[in-house]
Amino acid sequence: MPVLLQQSPSPSPAVGVLPFSVPITIALNGCSPRANRNGTLNDTVAGTPWRRLIRFKAADGRELFGEPVDDTLDVGLALAKGLPVTAHVIRAVSAWDPSAARTGEKTSVEQLLSPISPAECGTIRATGLNYTDHARELNMPIPTVPELFFKPGQCIANPGESIPVPLCAQHNELDYEVELAIIIGRPCRNVNAAEATQYVLGWTCANDLTARELQKQASQWGFSKGFDKFCPLGPVIVSAAALPDPREATLQTRVNGKLVQSGSAANMIWHVSEIVAYLSQGTTLSPGTVIITGTPPGIGASCGLWLRHGDEVRCTISNGIGTLVNTIAYD
Repeated sequence: MPVLLQQSPSPSPAVGVLPFSVPITIALNGCSPRANRNGTLNDTVAGTPWRRLIRFKAADGRELFGEPVDDTLDVGLALAKGLPVTAHVIRAVSAWDPSAARTGEKTSVEQLLSPISPAECGTIRATGLNYTDHARELNMPIPTVPELFFKPGQCIANPGESIPVPLCAQHNELDYEVELAIIIGRPCRNVNAAEATQYVLGWTCANDLTARELQKQASQWGFSKGFDKFCPLGPVIVSAAALPDPREATLQTRVNGKLVQSGSAANMIWHVSEIVAYLSQGTTLSPGTVIITGTPPGIGASCGLWLRHGDEVRCTISNGIGTLVNTIAYD
């Protein structure tokens, strides 16, 4: 049975204030497919045949889409540990290709790639201060509308890739932020919250890296968060059908094995549907658009833990998304 989701128990003004926000009904029955506007069932917004999609290089150098053969495997963590990963090959020109289909081939994963490429995503949309417990950690008021900023597509980095930190961001300031990322699956403009998830292809993990000292110097955050590869993305996209309500997910960050962030997406101030609806007002969100949705408490700025050369950062999201592993490399 669909369940009427109430806004998280915080003083969020979202429902009933923003003109496109309405109470949201989402099926909470695990992996059941959703009905589209015509009443027919689609596995995802694009009708794709996968539940967990990866983009990768095979041993023979081919760049492919696929789905892990082991549907319980944390692909990012397995590859970081040097374990073999095998995938069903999917014939597709993009993650949202409606004609995508399994080829029948299985092959080994040599290298994970970000599930959405920098060219495909264009500009990354980002929501700041979107967790009640993170706002409390920073002693900041709950925002009356989503706090937005942008990161260039060149910020996207592959799982397992080293993140080059420029000299200007090496002054006890480099911070981590595990975030749930929304992937848009079809053109989306002027939608309301009730219909917004119909445009979502699925969810993945992002690390919104930030140079905090540079962030303090200006009211706009784009420069401090916008360096090359400052948004690692992956390891997999979990379809919106497989995870109808991403607020079920938990998020964690580990730095050199130490747990530094742990939170629940249930503590989001703005539901993902409200974020998509807000961003779509007067603006077309094209397929491949990446939207990151804020971070739970435990950031380095709150505890004085800064990322340094050689540090390993592991951002993990539950419900099949898995672990995004990257290392820090000062230029």
